[in-house]
Amino acid sequence: MKATKARKSRTRGKPPRREARRSRIATPPVTIVLAHDYEMVREGLRHLLDAQPAFRVLGEAANGTDAIREVTHSKPDILLLDTAVASVNGLGVLEELSAGGAAVRAVVLTPAIDPSEVSELLRRGARGVLLKNAPTALLFECIRRVADGQYWVGAAEVRNVIEYMGREAVAARDERDRPVLTPRELDIVSAIVGGLTNRDMARQFALSEQTVKHHLTRIYDKLGVANRLELALYAIQRRLVDEVAR
Repeated sequence: MKATKARKSRTRGKPPRREARRSRIATPPVTIVLAHDYEMVREGLRHLLDAQPAFRVLGEAANGTDAIREVTHSKPDILLLDTAVASVNGLGVLEELSAGGAAVRAVVLTPAIDPSEVSELLRRGARGVLLKNAPTALLFECIRRVADGQYWVGAAEVRNVIEYMGREAVAARDERDRPVLTPRELDIVSAIVGGLTNRDMARQFALSEQTVKHHLTRIYDKLGVANRLELALYAIQRRLVDEVAR
């Protein structure tokens, strides 16, 4: 009798075993394919990424043709692509993957941030553009953001690229035809141009993420845009961000 009571007292207050096992289930890692001409660079990137529990490298490719084949076979979340890969260059790889309906999100490594080149990469389907000599922490952050559905260009260059794309891609609209946004909606637009995620905005404006999503949906409907990048382009071209600053 005493032994039974002792066993009960030891188990009292402990979570059920099923719940304990569930709490140990980690978020699945972001899966990655590396595409770079130089084996030494690929090995270095694989070592860096595989050392992080949040990432897992599924495969490598030494040229554009192999990159397309590897992405098609492995179906990674992210393709980390050098612009100068041989046989099919970076733009060609993006085009072929887009034409084939691949769900992969491409992060392109480039030696310089040139607005015309970057805008072309984004138009062809890249979701992130990063300098080859960027710090490791920035590479990790870029991959995480792109995997979460964001667009990423080196933080110091985002505004310049968006302004360039806005001038090239969006025609000016008469002031009287501009839809009216509420002050909160203008805050959201400014945050999008600044590269904030829904979670960031929820914290900054003391809102729930669901409320942020609701605001974004209304803004998209009002302005006739389909996603965050189009919204950023529209905001820069129509000087909506200037309204927030005032």
